[in-house]
Amino acid sequence: MRDRRWVLITGMSGSGKTLVSHIFEDLGYFCVDNLPPRLLPALVDLSEEHPERMRHVALVIDTRCGEMLAELLDNVRRVAERGVPVEIVFLDCTDDELVQRFRETRRKHPLFHEHPTILQSIRHERIMLEELRASADRVIDTSRLAPHELRVQIETEYALKAQTAGIAVNVVSFGFKYGVPPEADLVFDVRFLANPHYVDHLRALDGRNPRIARYVFDDPLTGRFMNKLRELIDFTLPEYIREGKAYLTIAIGCTGGRHRSVVIAETIGGFLRERAYRVNVEHRDVERSVLEG
Repeated sequence: MRDRRWVLITGMSGSGKTLVSHIFEDLGYFCVDNLPPRLLPALVDLSEEHPERMRHVALVIDTRCGEMLAELLDNVRRVAERGVPVEIVFLDCTDDELVQRFRETRRKHPLFHEHPTILQSIRHERIMLEELRASADRVIDTSRLAPHELRVQIETEYALKAQTAGIAVNVVSFGFKYGVPPEADLVFDVRFLANPHYVDHLRALDGRNPRIARYVFDDPLTGRFMNKLRELIDFTLPEYIREGKAYLTIAIGCTGGRHRSVVIAETIGGFLRERAYRVNVEHRDVERSVLEG
């Protein structure tokens, strides 16, 4: 039972539990939403049958389960006695902010059918959750937190392993003659660089060959371009991470996707690895075009 981490996400409706559940899922937790409290011990039994897949679990239990919520803390204590302590994360928010969120999303409060207004539903929910909030290991007030700020808090506290950069970067070279990759977030056109296609003894090679790389970097514009591109990447990637972006595709294009774009994509990939980003380099069109570089 060692090396497990189980987290119970609960709190006020509209406080961000769904978002937090998605963050835990991104971190590698096995996530369960709206679990009836009585099934918590059964979930532990199931995890023992699948110890790797369900080693780290995040589950959402809240007032949607109605009167069954009264059974929650007893079942948390029960599984703790079996060696599976469950950390309780309680998400809170001011009444005014919750009212505004429900108005903006046009979602019904889970208790709305019992109370004539959103505010009355919220106030009754607070009473239902008093004991659970008092028992929480961590209370997070999301009233003034932007989504990326909430993500940073959760990742800082509950990441399962150290991550130097919480974003996966795909660098893809391509040929404009075959179209821009539809998944591209950033697109750079390097058709202004010296083209090995026009050198007879280089034409058949591709940008992964050191001779092609030397030719491309012999162009003084290449070094200047790479300096500016590195500066742009150093500036933008931390901001993408701050905003919670999980994936980024950088597309580098030349005419046929065989020479210049391949060289630059490989160079960017190496640059990103030096900065400890998770990076994949893909050459979409390198085998398609032997006529243009």
